[in-house]
Amino acid sequence: MEKPEIIWEDSNYVAVNKPSGWLSIPDRFDANKPNILGFLNKLYPKVYVIHRIDKDTSGLILFAKNAEAHQWANDQFSSHSVCKKYLTLVIGRTPEEGEINFKITEDPIHAGRMMCHHKYGKESHTLYKTIANYACGMSLLEVEPKTGRTHQIRVHCLTAGFPLVIDPFYGGEEGIFLSAIKRKFKLSVNQEQENPLMNRLTLHASSLEFIPLGSTSPIKIEAPLTKDFRAVVQQLNKWSIK
Repeated sequence: MEKPEIIWEDSNYVAVNKPSGWLSIPDRFDANKPNILGFLNKLYPKVYVIHRIDKDTSGLILFAKNAEAHQWANDQFSSHSVCKKYLTLVIGRTPEEGEINFKITEDPIHAGRMMCHHKYGKESHTLYKTIANYACGMSLLEVEPKTGRTHQIRVHCLTAGFPLVIDPFYGGEEGIFLSAIKRKFKLSVNQEQENPLMNRLTLHASSLEFIPLGSTSPIKIEAPLTKDFRAVVQQLNKWSIK
């Protein structure tokens, strides 16, 4: 399992590139599960949670180092003035850009899942741009959720007809294999079976733009793709560009 990486900090904030599989905060029942708050508590006297990202999502998460900075950032998140962008691999060929406005609510049948419902859902808005359509049937998107509903990107992409390539909750593949990307693929002589390039949720929080405490101008923090996600994109760009 990859380790968290501190990618930016000042006197008031610290930003971490969270690996997939790490919780944002401690688990209620098992405090020993890897979590970013616990990781930071070993490095700083006090940190405050500003927002969270799902356990299986990798990427940028921001914490405050004091109460004043925490409140300052919280106000921006509450007013939806923070610009958050994600990279995701989806199934299908997507338009150059678009927006999704399906309302989202809890799934009454499957606990912990969300669904789109025109009557009972809450207003939800997502923008996306296509970075690349690949010949193997995948597309790489940059996605900007304008609202902050649970699983918003995952549910919106699913309902719009291009689900995430790997998503344990909402379907898709169990893994991404080179054989699905490279047409003339062969196992090496000593290899009995193919290992996946990536076998977790294909979603990465790539950037965040906000105004830090003490400043009047926004800054943009960017989180590099994790090793597994980067390996998939490299192979797609090498073998599957249309």
